[in-house]
Amino acid sequence: MSVIVDSVIKGSAGYKAGIKAGDTLVSIDGNEIMDVLDYRFYQNNSKLKLEIINAKGKQKTFKIKKKEYDEIGLEFETYLMDKQHHCKNKCIFCFIDQLPKGMRESLYFKDDDSRLSFLFGNYITLTNITEHEVERIIKMHISPINISVHTTNPELRVKMMKNKNAGAVLPIIKRFDDAGIKINCQMVLCPGYNDGEELIKTLEDLTALQNSECIAAVPVGLSGHREGLEKLVPFDKKGAGQVIDIIEKFGEKCLEESGKRRVFAADEFYILAERDLPNAAFYEDFLQLENGVGLVPLMLDEFEQAFEEIDYTLDKKRKITMVTGEAALPFIQDMVDKCLKKWDNLECSVYAIKNNFFGGEINVAGLVTATDIIKQLNGKDLGDELLVPSVMLRDAGDMFLDSITLEELSEKLNVRVVTVNNDGYELLDKILGKEEA
Repeated sequence: MSVIVDSVIKGSAGYKAGIKAGDTLVSIDGNEIMDVLDYRFYQNNSKLKLEIINAKGKQKTFKIKKKEYDEIGLEFETYLMDKQHHCKNKCIFCFIDQLPKGMRESLYFKDDDSRLSFLFGNYITLTNITEHEVERIIKMHISPINISVHTTNPELRVKMMKNKNAGAVLPIIKRFDDAGIKINCQMVLCPGYNDGEELIKTLEDLTALQNSECIAAVPVGLSGHREGLEKLVPFDKKGAGQVIDIIEKFGEKCLEESGKRRVFAADEFYILAERDLPNAAFYEDFLQLENGVGLVPLMLDEFEQAFEEIDYTLDKKRKITMVTGEAALPFIQDMVDKCLKKWDNLECSVYAIKNNFFGGEINVAGLVTATDIIKQLNGKDLGDELLVPSVMLRDAGDMFLDSITLEELSEKLNVRVVTVNNDGYELLDKILGKEEA
């Protein structure tokens, strides 16, 4: 496979060498270029030999000199330089299969692309990986790799992922470990499937790996749109507590043996079990924040530090409103209450938005839609600003899952909308309006 150059950055090494848009990049130093990983890995040397086929079909060799690690300056039609790899599994717990109809098309695309694991931290199942990609990862020593394991029982993995290859690819994890590739492992736990004794077996296998840096479990999320899908039940208080007990036991063992805990349960398990969340130090390097592991403790810790350090006078009356998911309400309310006690001229209302859009057992802030916010806040006095967690928005930070933009939400509710990242310092600043002062 070869890739077509879409454009060449003016003044770059590639531009100076005479490479043009429309040329086809075949190889760098004899290494075939198939996608962005090949390109980025092989372009790092200071002296390069590029094989190019021009628009007329003539092959030519370009010798390039540049500073080590500098870009050649070639740009391609897509970031990956070819199509994104889609998922071939039909996991019984897949949330995309539980989306209501009529949402924007991009939300229904399931990716399972090893390149996105390295570039953006996405988790992959390995069922979509080729032997070429496995060998390339080992050769390039690209690390870490993020893997959705779910279970190390081959038969159970096939059953849960509905892919005949799901169990057969598990040895790839050991190959990466033997090659010194750092591995982060994720498990979506479903009651009656991969919890209990199956969870114990999986943790025994994963903690035995020398290079497994972080192993985390999250509870299955069940929406109200599961027509035709396998019947699953949510975790209850007892079941969530049992998961925590198993995971903390393994974490303590790892801590004793290696000085690192390595094994964690998502915050949602502690909330479901009605147990106190561990403190921020418990989570070490916070390697799975994107999976909700240590997300709340980190924000609480940052907020406490910010609150202790702050010396700020609120000169005028400030009235605002905050929204969050039902699961996070107690934590957000506690932080707001501390502010209300300290600043007499601050008025802040916090609303937990019930997730009617997705329904089911969904109660996390990251899946709240603007539709539900509008319906549940319409007609209320929201004050000067409405603070919205940034996790409710897509990566670009401009649109909710239901395709309503921040501007549209502001217009519907007739209030200025301000987004807040999962950062305790930023939360305190935005509650007080410091960024606008």
